[in-house]
Amino acid sequence: MSRSREIAALLAAVLIGTASVAVAQSGKPAAKETSAKPTAKDAPAKDAAKPAPAGPAAAAGAAAAAVATAAAPAKVHFGIGREAKPDEIAGWDIDVRPDGQGLPPGKGTARKGEELFVAQCAACHGEFGESAGRWPVLAGGAGSLASHDPVKTIGSYWPYASTVIDYVRRAMPFGNAQSLSGDELYSIVAYLLYLNDVITDQDQELSDKTFPTVKLTNEDNFFDDDREVAEKSFWKKEPCMSNCVAGTPKVLGRARAIDVTPEDGKGPRVE
Repeated sequence: MSRSREIAALLAAVLIGTASVAVAQSGKPAAKETSAKPTAKDAPAKDAAKPAPAGPAAAAGAAAAAVATAAAPAKVHFGIGREAKPDEIAGWDIDVRPDGQGLPPGKGTARKGEELFVAQCAACHGEFGESAGRWPVLAGGAGSLASHDPVKTIGSYWPYASTVIDYVRRAMPFGNAQSLSGDELYSIVAYLLYLNDVITDQDQELSDKTFPTVKLTNEDNFFDDDREVAEKSFWKKEPCMSNCVAGTPKVLGRARAIDVTPEDGKGPRVE
């Protein structure tokens, strides 16, 4: 039986039971009066002993309570695990938003961050964010995005400074993630921003209060996905799978002709 049928059946049973009580009470003969009249002293005790009237209001209240009890969803437990505690959830809820929400408390400067970066980050990223080996480059690349070899770094490509502090806080240093204190975190991020000319003063203090004011140079080149408007004219309910363009296809070039495959021994070396 579905939940709605169970509720309807329970409500009908309550109403039928209430009606039966009302009929039985209406058919009961009135009690004979006795000659002994109660005194004022006995009246309160007798009134307190009287049961509550089983009228329409009481019946409606009982029916509503029964329906509410039946409609309440049962808590399902699958027999595995347990509910996460608030402090356990807080350990995972460490994301930082572009508007500054989620920033941890702390403060630091690029001058302090340089020493920390050299000790904990330079082995992979180089002392100045230029990269060691094939590890990610963190600084430089200004004006290279439109070139054939764009260098995507914090200063040249990333849209929000919150991405920097969120990632460093969550995943760095490599192999010892989430080991930085709040002050160490802000100091290292300040040094990275200094390397990318986002801040120009080594002693400028970066904190959870001032960080939301930091703006990266490429932020304005990121925008919301507008394909629902800009490309709506291309949408079709049924996509074309054959003969989609009028005319005969024209070959514009062949791999052999433009020589895109390097000869043996002349290709790029892969370390």
